[in-house]
Amino acid sequence: MTCLEVQALLQSYSDGELDLVRHVEMEEHLKGCDKCAEQEKRLQSLRSAVTSSSQYYHAPTSLRRRIQFARPRTLPIRRRPLLRWAAMAAGVLFLIGSSALFGMLLSRISNSTEDRLAEAVVANHVRSLQVGHLTDVVSSDRHTVKPWFKGKLDFSPQVPDLSAQGYTLAGGRLDYLTDRPVAALAYQRRLHTINLFVWPAFNDEEKAMRNLSRQGYHLRSWQQAGMTYWAISDLNEKELDEFARIFQEHSVE
Repeated sequence: MTCLEVQALLQSYSDGELDLVRHVEMEEHLKGCDKCAEQEKRLQSLRSAVTSSSQYYHAPTSLRRRIQFARPRTLPIRRRPLLRWAAMAAGVLFLIGSSALFGMLLSRISNSTEDRLAEAVVANHVRSLQVGHLTDVVSSDRHTVKPWFKGKLDFSPQVPDLSAQGYTLAGGRLDYLTDRPVAALAYQRRLHTINLFVWPAFNDEEKAMRNLSRQGYHLRSWQQAGMTYWAISDLNEKELDEFARIFQEHSVE
């Protein structure tokens, strides 16, 4: 991309409105162009300034006092029991509604987090398919790939040899997801590349495999033995399911 094209798309890039391919192209250009990167940085600073709390108007104390004195006077004694029951009923309804709303919010937050992670996995997969980005260590030997991660990560990923099942190890690399470095293992199935991202889970809970599809790619995620796994490929779903199942069976040494 040229600087002129990048500058025309900076606002959309900052707002997260670009498609995946354009987003990756923008990232690559900004890494190598100080001028455009500085403009993008200034745009982010402007956004932070506009959305800061200092831009909001706070009501003066005098206005709050006038509102307080304008409240209705206390109701007569004979109407207090009715008011009390009405308040209790309203409180119960509020609790029921709040519980339902809280559950909906938790569900939306969980789905939103998963969607963002899935988009990041797709972006990293697409970036890895560029020339020279797929592997930092090139080898089909698990005894070469697994030790390569030592000292580069705070965990040791399992690197099973699945060549007998038709999934050949191509190598591994360091990648970045969920605000931390992760291991990325590359496997080949005919002309298809499978990226498997691995990092420590927050707990030891076992999670069954989940199926997702994003932007023409199939994704599989699961949690096993304290590790989180995300696999992605343009391979057909049946074979990607088979890869995930075989990996789970062979990842315990």
